[in-house]
Amino acid sequence: MPTAKTSTRKAPKKSASAALEGKKAPAFALLDAGGKTVALKDLIGANNLVLYFYPKDMTPGCTIEACSFRDNIAPIKKLGAKVVGVSGDSTDSHGKFIAKHELNFPLLADPGNKVCKLYGVYKMKSLYGREFMGIERTTFIIDKAGVVRRVFPKVKVNGHTEEVIEALKAIA
Repeated sequence: MPTAKTSTRKAPKKSASAALEGKKAPAFALLDAGGKTVALKDLIGANNLVLYFYPKDMTPGCTIEACSFRDNIAPIKKLGAKVVGVSGDSTDSHGKFIAKHELNFPLLADPGNKVCKLYGVYKMKSLYGREFMGIERTTFIIDKAGVVRRVFPKVKVNGHTEEVIEALKAIA
């Protein structure tokens, strides 16, 4: 009697960051540009949270992304969300970045990449054939209850803010 063939191919493995979708967001506490401790629990509850991880202050792609969030903060707030950026840069670097580009949301410093690792965004990267560890540009939408509702891995900065706004509309 013939048996049905089953596929031996495995489903593509979810990245560590994408695997957080539908789960409680990992708790954290980091310093903002002013040296004040900001915890995840302080950012949610009354608001949804757009938590975005980016590689480095003052670099072209990161500046475009930050300025796009800055320029679209009104519709994001109208949808009941806050924006917070995280990178491995220092609080001092964040302060300069915020001042230079008049950013209207906080940036949190994760110099040891502990939170980046918790969220699965600190990864092996490659540039011009050189491999190194770094932050993969990733955005998380976390609801008021602290659940990760949407993950945008390997973000392309152009058009990303619009994707985030559409995702916020879906959970508002």
